[in-house]
Amino acid sequence: MIALNQDCKYPLEKILFVFALESEAADVFNKQNKLFTGIGKINAAYELTKAIHNKKPDLIINLGSAGSSTFSKGDVICCTQFVQRDMDVRGLGYELYETPFSGVPSLLQYGLKIEKLPLGICGTGDNFEMSHNETKYNVVDMEAYALATIAMRENIPFVCLKYISDGADDNAADDWAESVHKAAHAFGKILQIND
Repeated sequence: MIALNQDCKYPLEKILFVFALESEAADVFNKQNKLFTGIGKINAAYELTKAIHNKKPDLIINLGSAGSSTFSKGDVICCTQFVQRDMDVRGLGYELYETPFSGVPSLLQYGLKIEKLPLGICGTGDNFEMSHNETKYNVVDMEAYALATIAMRENIPFVCLKYISDGADDNAADDWAESVHKAAHAFGKILQIND
């Protein structure tokens, strides 16, 4: 059983833990119902959609690494708002980050909070951001927006936790490689998963 807060509890067997990469799960989540999507929005969308229809989870928990120039390396951030940071159709009169004809605002608000964790706004895009200076989002990744959108459309509760592995700056690639393996242990501790 995982308790997100006093009123929100889910049995482990009905939770789908979603990671981009196996290295983000390490061996902490070996006994859990998990999905590895691969990197990027298309892979994430395709793999999660298949898993929802095959496994029918009651809760989706996205766990992964992310960059941030706001939060510190090693922090775990609960993201409840999402931006598709590489969507730019302003030339046709749309707001920056708004997907035309989708009915989804440029700032998607979907996700459950976990008590005592700082909240973040995740900017998702299909590039590894190394010069973050945008103020509309304070966490950067490559999958969460797609996952949150699908969870919302399928009416499945969604939790997104991001382990800050780098500063989304010039050192991001080196910092990510050194820190990504620490993410699983941080998630396991927060969610009280003991493999």
